[in-house]
Amino acid sequence: MSTVVEIQEAIARLNENERGELRLWLDAYEEDEWDRQITADAASGKLDFMREEAKTAKRKGRLRSLPGEI
Repeated sequence: MSTVVEIQEAIARLNENERGELRLWLDAYEEDEWDRQITADAASGKLDFMREEAKTAKRKGRLRSLPGEI
């Protein structure tokens, strides 16, 4: 039996509150993973193109303020 199947079976045995706790934990875990990935991508230069696009848009006067910003 695979680890995934074992996890699925364990989840099936959880009550509603336990599933809610698991859901919150998984959401936080995925957010942390996303943060780690975006940080690594930025450090490696993979996102440099976004900075260049923003500079170009600013130079051409195409940037807009976010709602609520001055």
